[in-house]
Amino acid sequence: MTRRRTAIVATIAVLALGGGGTAFALGSDDTDRAATSGVSTAAVEVADGTGVWDSETLHDISVEVDDAAVAAMIDTYRKTGDKDWIEATVTIDGTTFEQVGMRLKGNSSLRGVEDGADPTELPWLLRLDEYVDGQALDGWTDFVVRSNNSETALNEAVALDLLAEAGLAGEHAVATSFSVNGGDAQLRLVVQALDEAWEFENFTTDGLLYKSEAGGDWTYRGTDPDSYTDIFDQETGDDDLTPLIDFLDFLNNSTDAEFEDELASRLDVEAFARYLAFEDLVGNTDDIDGPGNNSYLRYDAETGGFTVVAWDHNLAFGGMGRMGGPGGAGEFGERPEGMPSDMPTDMPTDFPEGERPDGMPDGMRGGPGGSNVLVERFTEVEAWADLVEQAKADLTESLYASGFADDTIDRWAELLTTQASDLVDADTVAEEADAVRDSIASLVS
Repeated sequence: MTRRRTAIVATIAVLALGGGGTAFALGSDDTDRAATSGVSTAAVEVADGTGVWDSETLHDISVEVDDAAVAAMIDTYRKTGDKDWIEATVTIDGTTFEQVGMRLKGNSSLRGVEDGADPTELPWLLRLDEYVDGQALDGWTDFVVRSNNSETALNEAVALDLLAEAGLAGEHAVATSFSVNGGDAQLRLVVQALDEAWEFENFTTDGLLYKSEAGGDWTYRGTDPDSYTDIFDQETGDDDLTPLIDFLDFLNNSTDAEFEDELASRLDVEAFARYLAFEDLVGNTDDIDGPGNNSYLRYDAETGGFTVVAWDHNLAFGGMGRMGGPGGAGEFGERPEGMPSDMPTDMPTDFPEGERPDGMPDGMRGGPGGSNVLVERFTEVEAWADLVEQAKADLTESLYASGFADDTIDRWAELLTTQASDLVDADTVAEEADAVRDSIASLVS
């Protein structure tokens, strides 16, 4: 089966706005309703990945890195929450790169990490050009080695394929045999980082990409950019937080009437409704209003509008129900290797901001769970809440009733069964594929 990311056409979404208005599906013939035009996402159709992002092939990544440097990096993270870069030699599909940047990547996925943790199991960001300018593979420089609570990461792999089919910007993902310092390889899902190359592939306009930090929030903190250091990180473009600060000011300080009248000129509301619908349909509890604030905001320099970009789907399809340690798998209630003995295996993720469960690194703060000002105010507007429900109905048909999800699960399961049998046994692949199917059945029932 060929996977293509559905194009998000750069057209104007017509929405019914105003107090008590009722939303209608895109393409409705009812033109008598009061409507307004809004900004739209300038995204393009992205073909199947090739080369290092060919998802039909099991890839190989082996890392050689100084054990003492890894230990020092983990110790620093445990004490301060800082994720330092270290140098490594990395071989990807037979091509070796020297002086590659390597650092920890993640937040909740690093909860409970201890000194002496197996680096093969940890989540990483590998950056080929961190120390060597121009160093790249197939034009790509950044590779995110994801963690997952299952052995196959099928839940995230499938979710990313569905995200693309839903017409939303996502990431290429590949199954990988990952090893460190000659140790036993493990099956790991590797995905694109949201960087300049990713942005160029997905959008036709210049823009700025902002990442919402796990320990932060979406509050307005005034006009000083330094006030936002801990809550947003700019990923692309020249340093400029002005559009973001203006947007946060609007989200937090506009009246209800101003919000309803003006949001569509500041945000692609149709794409955001589709995003919210999608996250519900894949059962992802760790999205924009989850404990990790997992999302990006992209500012379109031509239209002056924002779009929300999805990120982090390792808890899709019931992934929260299995508590694995960093990078590892474990059934619910088991204590994965490396988790502190005083840290509960069923620890909730929606703890109040600023509080940490016992065993969490000192520098790792708890983000807010189940709250986001954009989500809350958006869904309070009847027209947009209706638009989310319409998107759910549309996506249920196109992703599930159509058979697309079943075909996607089959494709990933066949890949792992035929090419990764030395990393995961066939029974485990079948069991976890069935778990995704069961989760889908419960989500759409």
